[in-house]
Parts: sequence; C-alpha cells; structure tokens
Amino acid sequence: MSARTLPLLFLNLGGEMLYILDQRLRAQSIPGEKARKVMNDIITTMFNKKFMEELFKPQELYSKKALRTVYDRLAHASIMRLNQASMDKLYDLMTMAFKYQVLLCPRPKDILLVTFNHLDAIKDFIRDSPNILNQVDETFRQLIDMYSCLSAGEFQLIRQTLLIFFQDMHIRVSIFLKDKVQNSNGRFVLPISGPVPWGTEVPGLIRMFNCNGDEVKRVEFANGGNYISSQREGSFDLYGDRVLKLGTNMYSASRPVETHMSGASKSLASHTKENAAPNPLAKEELNFLARLMGGLEIKKPNGSEPGFRLNLFTTDEEEEYAALTRPEALSYKVINIQATQDQQQNEELARIMGEFEVTDQPRQSTSKGDDLLAMMDEL
Repeated sequence: MSARTLPLLFLNLGGEMLYILDQRLRAQSIPGEKARKVMNDIITTMFNKKFMEELFKPQELYSKKALRTVYDRLAHASIMRLNQASMDKLYDLMTMAFKYQVLLCPRPKDILLVTFNHLDAIKDFIRDSPNILNQVDETFRQLIDMYSCLSAGEFQLIRQTLLIFFQDMHIRVSIFLKDKVQNSNGRFVLPISGPVPWGTEVPGLIRMFNCNGDEVKRVEFANGGNYISSQREGSFDLYGDRVLKLGTNMYSASRPVETHMSGASKSLASHTKENAAPNPLAKEELNFLARLMGGLEIKKPNGSEPGFRLNLFTTDEEEEYAALTRPEALSYKVINIQATQDQQQNEELARIMGEFEVTDQPRQSTSKGDDLLAMMDEL
C-alpha cells in the first residue's frame, strides 16, 4: 500500500463531486449568483491551506466511511443542503467515475494527468476569483513537487492501492451503461482499441535476440485490437495540454445520470462484513478526521442568505424511493465528530471514543435535509 495515495484520491473524488454539483445546480435552475457562491465556498474549503497540509502528509488510506464523512462535510460547506439519499447518490457517482478513470489509465503515471484534468476544470469554475485560483495553483505545485520525482514502480503501487480501495464497488451508472463502457453487472469494459501508452509500441511484433544482443528473428502476430501509437505525452506542468481526456467533465453536456445497485449480494456481504468487523484503525481514523475537519471552515446560512436543498434525482418522489429501497448495509452512516484545532481536545476525543462502542441508531427526520442540517449544527 502506498502512503502517497490519499491526496490523489481526495482531489479526484472532489473534482467529480464538483462536476456533479455544477450539473445539478444548472438542472434545477438555481440562480447564477447563488450557484457561483456554492461552488466558490466548496472549492475554498476544499483547498484550505491547513487542510491541504494534513492531506499531503504521508499516510495510509482510511475506510470508505471515514472519507465519506469528509465529503459529507465538504458538500455542506455553503448554503446548499443534500439529504441522505442525494448524498449517497453523489458519493456513488464520484467513486464510480474515478474508479473508471483509474482502470483506463494507459500508464500508472497518468493518474497524475487525470488529477490535473480535474484541477484544470476546477480552476475554470473559479476563473473570476483570483484568491481561490491561487489556492488551487498552490495545490498544483504541491502535487508537482511530491509526484514528479516518483518512479514508474511507485506510481504502479499508487494505482494498485486505489484499485484495492474500489474493488468491491460495482454500482451501475446510466452514462456508462449508455456509452457501453459498463456491463449490467456493474463491471467496466476495458477497450481493445485506441492509442497505446506513451513510450510503448503497438503490439503485434516479437523480436528475438541472440546472446550477443543482435536481433536474429521477427515474428508478427494478430493483436486482437485496433491500436495506434501515441502522438505525444500529456503535460505534467502547471499549464499545458494534458492530451489524456480521462478526468474531464463528462456532465458538461446535459445528460440525466442515474445509479443502480448491482451485484447486491456480493457487495452487501462485503459492506456488512466491513460494518461488523472491529476496525483496529478506528482511533487513527478519528484522529485523522479530527485533523482534517479542523482545517475545514464551514459557513452556515444566515438570515440574509437563505439555504436551499439540492436534489440529485429528477423528482422528489425518486429521491424518496431511493432512500427507502437502498440496502441498509450499503448506506453510509454519518460520523459525528467535534473537530477543533486544539490538540488536547482531539486527544480527549480519541480517548472517549475508545471507551465505548458506537451503535447505529436510526435517525428520525421530519423533512428533507433535516438529518444533515442537524449534523452540521452539531459540528
């Protein structure tokens, strides 16, 4: 497992989250000024300097639930609110999109180009906000400093770590199904055509050499696909043509996006096992979340800025149905954590959490968004 994976995982999932929220803000005809405020607030929070400092420290990946808690808080960093069903769908779309990108990366190193595509798009969201642009550019430089010197083997370890993280997730996404890049069982279809990785040759030729290193024979074979050579390598600089399209905004055209549970029995079993098994990293995860959330500055709506609810489904009825039919073991539970900058309080939090077992209790809500609004009030 690579200790350098977390920044790439967080930034790419965060980029996908912003793509989806931007699409839904437009689909629900949210006024332009209010939509821009939501995007600016979330991006400002996401690229907070102290938050990034904690994120870029070498560390192991944490559980899906721990990361989900961070995104739950991040999605509510402005005046917008999501209820549980919409938040579940948002997280499903984020994770399946990035899983697809990791699987299709021509080279392990190209995961960095996917990340740069996400950051380029985020910069386009905030092109009229120079202060936020500077925050994103600083993260760009941190990525270049940390990853530009890594070997191909280290990038392969990062890719393997990401694939292990995603291996039990097989949620069907309508866009992928319509484009025939995902099967009905939720597994992705790997292409057998297109450009080969930069620096490699189109398969179809075997060269044989003698003990002196001289080529003595060539044998051609059918490669079973329609491959072409790569014309150029994508740019790993702050500005430049990334060439690779993975990580760009697939929601830029207006297309309805739906998710469906797939392989329920297998996924359900794996999630249930994760829920039931004692987690030896529980205290470390709590400390991790406390440190990360200590850097998140959450803005609550005031009287002059009324909040609004965003629905990731086409209708309220679809959202309610999704909440009722989603398997309990596949529904991510929100972890409530009082995160502060004070180290003594963080240690006290870990001590208290270590003294009792957390039991899942169903929340009672009277209207849409109440659960998450209550959670935000508690933080």
